[in-house]
Amino acid sequence: MIRGNADWQRGNEKAKMFMIVPVKALRLIGLILSLLCPQIGWTQDSHKEIEQTAQLLTTFLNVGRVVIERNQLLINDPGKGDKGFTPEVFERLVLDEFFHQTDIDLKHPPSSLPSLAKELLATLLLASKEVVRDAQFVINQRGIGYKNFVPATFGSQAARKFSKRSKVTIKQTALEPRNLQNAPDGYEEMVLKRLASQPSSTTPSVEWLDGGQLLRAVVPIYYSEDCLVCHGNPKGILDMSGYPREGAQVGELAGAISIQIPSDHR
Repeated sequence: MIRGNADWQRGNEKAKMFMIVPVKALRLIGLILSLLCPQIGWTQDSHKEIEQTAQLLTTFLNVGRVVIERNQLLINDPGKGDKGFTPEVFERLVLDEFFHQTDIDLKHPPSSLPSLAKELLATLLLASKEVVRDAQFVINQRGIGYKNFVPATFGSQAARKFSKRSKVTIKQTALEPRNLQNAPDGYEEMVLKRLASQPSSTTPSVEWLDGGQLLRAVVPIYYSEDCLVCHGNPKGILDMSGYPREGAQVGELAGAISIQIPSDHR
């Protein structure tokens, strides 16, 4: 009895050892996975922050376009030399309009604003100011009316400057772009054709591709009354910039702002 009981105890201790080893191994595997694949725990939250950042970046670029459009008469005034439309003035107007559209004061960013958005919005602001700075000689030329510094020109230049400084790619695009650098890729062409066949909407097309590794968003832009000075009727007649007019109507799809943000954006 005593020997049998001892044998049982030794067997029970071995069983406990075998039970303890798998538990420790599982804990070790879990630790390794958490280190190698941290996205398992925060992918969903990260995706939401990236989507919010994409929305704010496209809004900011379009706000810059709006500010240029509102100051177009001043920019094109042939009778005035120094227009006073400096990078600093542009910044103030952009930040005010961005606040008006989003309720986000970038002069005092709220704590709820994702760090990625803060960083990239600051980069896009700097790129936008540099475009206005580089255009000062053209803007302030006296005796010349149309200077080809229009919303589309500003948007293209600001987007390219910004994209070169980050892992984020933002661009203006259209099915029939005047600037071939804005030609759509296959994905953008597909989305633009779909948008062109639908009633106008401010809802962007947002998708995660490559197994959730790449966000692609396309925000439509529609022709306003002011756009028709260059893009309206009569179709085919050269506008002031030398391009044939598209014969567009108010509310028709003009193009889009397209953005790509990889999940590994650092």
